[in-house]
Amino acid sequence: MTVPSRLRPFALILGIVLLLAAGYGWYVKSRQTSAAGVNDAALAAQLSGAGIDTRQRAAIEALVRSYILDHPEVLPEAMERLQAREAQARITPLRGTLETPFSGAVLGNPQGKVTLVEFTDFACTYCRGSVADLRALMAANPDLKVVIRELPIISPQSEPAARMALAAAAQGKYAAYHDAMFAGERPSPESISAAAAKAGLDLDAARAFAAQQQVGKELEHNLGLARQLGVNGTPAWVIGGELIAGAVGRDRLQQAVDAARKG
Repeated sequence: MTVPSRLRPFALILGIVLLLAAGYGWYVKSRQTSAAGVNDAALAAQLSGAGIDTRQRAAIEALVRSYILDHPEVLPEAMERLQAREAQARITPLRGTLETPFSGAVLGNPQGKVTLVEFTDFACTYCRGSVADLRALMAANPDLKVVIRELPIISPQSEPAARMALAAAAQGKYAAYHDAMFAGERPSPESISAAAAKAGLDLDAARAFAAQQQVGKELEHNLGLARQLGVNGTPAWVIGGELIAGAVGRDRLQQAVDAARKG
């Protein structure tokens, strides 16, 4: 179908509008929200105000539909861009809080200029598998500060392990406990005690600290941040304006670090 040249700019504009509206409608519906769908009457009014009547709109919509059918790859690309923009909008007002760690719960360079936030759970197999990638990433980027946010959501022993991690942070031995915990067995009273001992913690002081109210509040705070960001699993990474879900590997994380450094 051929659209008159004077309508081509409107075709492009409408195409973008319809594509984003369709993509956003799917995105919202997939998350089972109560948001309304595309308001066709409002769109019709806007087009009418731009001098596009019903017949012209039909021609443009047919052109857009034909383009999408011929180039379906634009749909996931548009969806990815929309999700990235929405993630950035959620991250921006939380950035200061996200990048301010529980005292001592930091890996890499505590004074680093680039900050990567990781939501993690000691019972998470994928978090365990990401330890080597994170270690290599820190070695390759001496200006990288990694803020760890304990998100104990997987097993009943996830919370005791996370509490002991914050106790280790209070004693300045977070990294040692973190590595020992992931190098050992899945979280259990025995593996938690073993990791704490291997990290050189004062066990009595650590157990007392782990039971404090402030530790529980920190874990609740992390859970609240995760909910606000839309994080529903571990590991999850936040860097710059980007939210990355899953064990994505060193290369993907390096791309995000490079982008954040340029930004």
